[in-house]
Amino acid sequence: MSIFKFKQFEVDQSGCAMKINTDGVLIGAMATSTAPKNVLDIGTGTGVIALMLAQRYQEAEVHAVEIDQLAAEAARKNFEHSKFSERLSVDHISISNYYPSQQFDLIVSNPPFFVNDLKNKEERKGIARHADENFFELLVQQSNTLLNEKGILYLILPVKQALEVVSEAAKYQLLLTHQINIHSDENKPAFRQIIGLSKTKQILVETNLYIYESMGKHTPEYKRVLSDFFLAF
Repeated sequence: MSIFKFKQFEVDQSGCAMKINTDGVLIGAMATSTAPKNVLDIGTGTGVIALMLAQRYQEAEVHAVEIDQLAAEAARKNFEHSKFSERLSVDHISISNYYPSQQFDLIVSNPPFFVNDLKNKEERKGIARHADENFFELLVQQSNTLLNEKGILYLILPVKQALEVVSEAAKYQLLLTHQINIHSDENKPAFRQIIGLSKTKQILVETNLYIYESMGKHTPEYKRVLSDFFLAF
């Protein structure tokens, strides 16, 4: 289905190589900042993360960048059709060429994470899913420049890539302050991590989120996290 309906907005996914998925909605719901004024979503795709952040932070200007032209156009339309339209904007541009006039309190990204993997035969989907070898170095370096002194960068990644990014970020004095381990259920190891990286040294806050309590039944915590967004919750 092309139209995905949330409680306060709709997302038309037609024209986007990567559709709305669990990773995107979880980081959109769980990336945390204290009253951010300027927010950036890197690789916005359908625009769903930016829309969720605009809903959560009602005083924030939410900016988005997207390298894929069709996805950027789809995100722009989704922004324009939302009640948050005056606070949302998208640029069709690579993050490596993005030089805004302001810095950001919060940067969020659900990035591609298959590094040096077999590229998907569908080229556009390949761009959305796969990263070049130096992608994360570039992402961290650019985020370090774009964040203000109290800003925080949130990413959602497979555990292995998250560990590598934390190590890379330390080279730029971006330190791990938040870590959410995402599990399918309490009997399985984490398959994703949401990591928060900040210029300000803080005590690490680590938590776990379990998606299912039994086959096909979501945990109360998962429902709580997404209750402001999903019609089913």
